[in-house]
Amino acid sequence: MKKLIIELLQKNGVGSQLSQYISYIVLICIVFIAALLADLISKKVILIAVEKLVKKTKNRFDDIFMDKKGFHYLSQIAPAIVIYLSAGMFPLIKTGLHKLSLIYLIIITIIVLFKLMESIEEVYSGLNISKERPIKGYIQVFQMIATIIGGIMIISNLMNKSPWKLLSGIGAVTAIVLLIFKDSILGFVAGIQLAANNMIRIGDWIEMPKYNADGDVIEINLTTVKVRNFDKTITTIPVYAFISDSFKNWRGMSESGGRRIKRPIYIDATTIKICTDEMLEKYKKISYISEYIGEKSLEVNEYNKNIDISQTANGRRLTNIGTFRHYVLSYLKNNPEINQNMTLLVRQLEITPQGLPIEIYAFSKDVVWQNYEKVQSDIFDHLLAVLPEFDLKVFQNPSGNDFKNSLLGIDNSYFQQTR
Repeated sequence: MKKLIIELLQKNGVGSQLSQYISYIVLICIVFIAALLADLISKKVILIAVEKLVKKTKNRFDDIFMDKKGFHYLSQIAPAIVIYLSAGMFPLIKTGLHKLSLIYLIIITIIVLFKLMESIEEVYSGLNISKERPIKGYIQVFQMIATIIGGIMIISNLMNKSPWKLLSGIGAVTAIVLLIFKDSILGFVAGIQLAANNMIRIGDWIEMPKYNADGDVIEINLTTVKVRNFDKTITTIPVYAFISDSFKNWRGMSESGGRRIKRPIYIDATTIKICTDEMLEKYKKISYISEYIGEKSLEVNEYNKNIDISQTANGRRLTNIGTFRHYVLSYLKNNPEINQNMTLLVRQLEITPQGLPIEIYAFSKDVVWQNYEKVQSDIFDHLLAVLPEFDLKVFQNPSGNDFKNSLLGIDNSYFQQTR
């Protein structure tokens, strides 16, 4: 084409030297127009046709790929191909045009691969299995490998060397590369272990005191796990920390259908006493323990037949604390909010300076935090309210008013004695 342009120019009286310059300018204009036309056709015709076709399909993947401008980046390949194929028209800069065109094509290819992987990840995240087996880390590994390969191809293109020869020559810097990508490599290995052992999923409630993390997992990627704490802060934890350090995952509680209630009521030890006949008659009117009182009374009377019970220490007796403990157990067994298929007990712990602990150990049916707290509060609201019915009191450290009342009592007693 160049010769044809020069011949036409010389026939019209243009000098040979000037014809050379003009032919170059004409060729540049032709290539520029061809590249511009290729760009217009690919974007205004082919891309619009593809977008219309995508909208008609029911497949969600191509819609996401289009939204991420994947097809848009593909359309940008056309001008680069035109320039690459036209480089032979410019012998002086042919090599440079080839190199620049190839670099541009490599970069566009990497970007399109990134968009492709992001689209796959977004489609996958809409599936239920994505919470159990997130693939974001693997996507990032693929993107990292694609970037490294693209970089090697660009460098080999600039140096006019085969990528394989270039790779064979970088053995000396392997240690540096491993150091740079240390977190990525550790994260990738840890991610495989986490996925294989099903140790953590998106949505899991985890506790990791070392990193001040206590909340729900919202993201798992190649190098980090993001946790939204209950105070709405975000904690970022290295993936490999879940392999090297300990953490608590509450998923087992969520899946078991029960959330543990483990809390004591501290009873004032001075209010514990043996039940009198009047007390037992009063307790018999309580529906949850009326049968228990009747059976226990018969059992105790049968045991005490041949024993001198004129002394309180002789024989067996029912106590208000033991009766209350049985009432709590019966109350929990009749509570529809308590999971009856899991451990349920009411136990007496070692006495402390704060009183005698009567501990409830049970599981609520509802594992949702708000509902669980309501169930637990309702139980203890009731038990604290009925405690005086058993002639018992909750232990409470004396306050300023208690000391004040005690002193007033002493003063009044002294005043009456001196009158």
